[in-house]
Amino acid sequence: MSAVLGTLMPGFAGPELPDWLADRLRAGLGGVCLFGGNIRSRAQLVDLVTAIRAANPHAVVAIDEEGGDVTRLFYDVGSPYPGNAVLGRLDDLALTEHVGRTVGWQLRLAGIDLDLAPDADVNSNPLNPVIGTRSFGADPHLVARHTAAWVRGLQSTGVAASVKHFPGHGDTELDSHLAMPIVRGDLAALRQRELVPFVAAITAGARTIMTSHILLPDVDDSGPATFSTRILQSILRDELGFDGVIVSDALDMAGASGELGIPAAAARALAAGCDLLCIGTDNSDAQLDDIVAAVEQSIARGELSLARVDDAAARVAALAAESHRIAAAAPVPAGITADDAPPVDLAVLRGAIEAVPGVVVHPHRQLIALRTVANIAVGVAPWGPSAAGAEVVELGEGEPLALEPGVQPVLVGLGVHRHAWVRALIAQSRAAHPDTIVVDMGWPDEAREHADVVTWGASRAMGAALLDWLERSSS
Repeated sequence: MSAVLGTLMPGFAGPELPDWLADRLRAGLGGVCLFGGNIRSRAQLVDLVTAIRAANPHAVVAIDEEGGDVTRLFYDVGSPYPGNAVLGRLDDLALTEHVGRTVGWQLRLAGIDLDLAPDADVNSNPLNPVIGTRSFGADPHLVARHTAAWVRGLQSTGVAASVKHFPGHGDTELDSHLAMPIVRGDLAALRQRELVPFVAAITAGARTIMTSHILLPDVDDSGPATFSTRILQSILRDELGFDGVIVSDALDMAGASGELGIPAAAARALAAGCDLLCIGTDNSDAQLDDIVAAVEQSIARGELSLARVDDAAARVAALAAESHRIAAAAPVPAGITADDAPPVDLAVLRGAIEAVPGVVVHPHRQLIALRTVANIAVGVAPWGPSAAGAEVVELGEGEPLALEPGVQPVLVGLGVHRHAWVRALIAQSRAAHPDTIVVDMGWPDEAREHADVVTWGASRAMGAALLDWLERSSS
């Protein structure tokens, strides 16, 4: 049982370590993954990590801090960092490395040793509902350069990177939290696009890589990448030469366990080559019992070898030990404190904002946030101008657009081309108010048919940059 526990990384609800999870940690649980709902303040987070370490000093403590729209450290106020798409548009590798390093020191201050980032997906499909601005871009070589830079920055602080979502989640129109996306293309096509950033990440020394719950039928039609020995062993291990820890994406996602259930998904992921299993955001003691039982039954049936489980647990233990050695040898430098101040000047961030020619910004304007449902990875963290402190009117589907005479509407949305009601509202506003400005803080459509201004990210930092841009552009 202890070897199986050594491969598991559950999440839990609330800001305090539950007794059941403390008991599992004392029994040899491999790790714990923290999410936004676990964090109330920086001091509380430090206390929580301290409690985890007290129960098991050798556990991996992970978090999903991508630095942009997907943030956990700043889930209550919005991220102070520019996200990947912004960094890709600016195309300054030193800046990207600086952001990765800044994120790393903030995680080190909290005692966290594994960051489930960066996102190395090539976002080749503008209709992608779950990657979008989490990606550095649509060009594989640009994505590769910036993935490597972010990894170097993060890991220079001693925090391990988990580059995701192998072998590439960029060319999908489905969210693997909710379904299993299908990506067409044989191995030759993967090598030309999706795999390029992962090769760069491995060369840069990435210590872990996270799998994706996507089906690639032209490579292996037996199941999603998380369950594919061909993808994880033949391609990632043998061809690309990766010898670090393979982390599964969360097994509570529909793309992994929608038909199997989490326990069976865990057994299949281990058999395919995953070492550290991210279970989900709100797991339970009974769930872990079921997972351990399913893995042991899989071993008894000969579907999974005990040697594979022992190897996975040993890799996880080695990752934790290496993290502790690095932390002991490289303490956080004096002068670095827990801080949510933006590490990049507004003048730099403004350089990522793109506007169509002829946009006119009036001094009397109303910011209107178009309230669409964020994907599960992003959650409900504050975003855009409101996160940056601006007065914003929120408008949801079916709610009327009402403005005082003489006020210019500035409609602010996320991937506005992907929502029919948003497109209809934009058309209505432009008909009634020809001076309407539409700001897309997500990933726009290729034709830019619906957006006048694109910020390539919706973090608090980019919200502040947009406000600054509007003010400077005001006539």
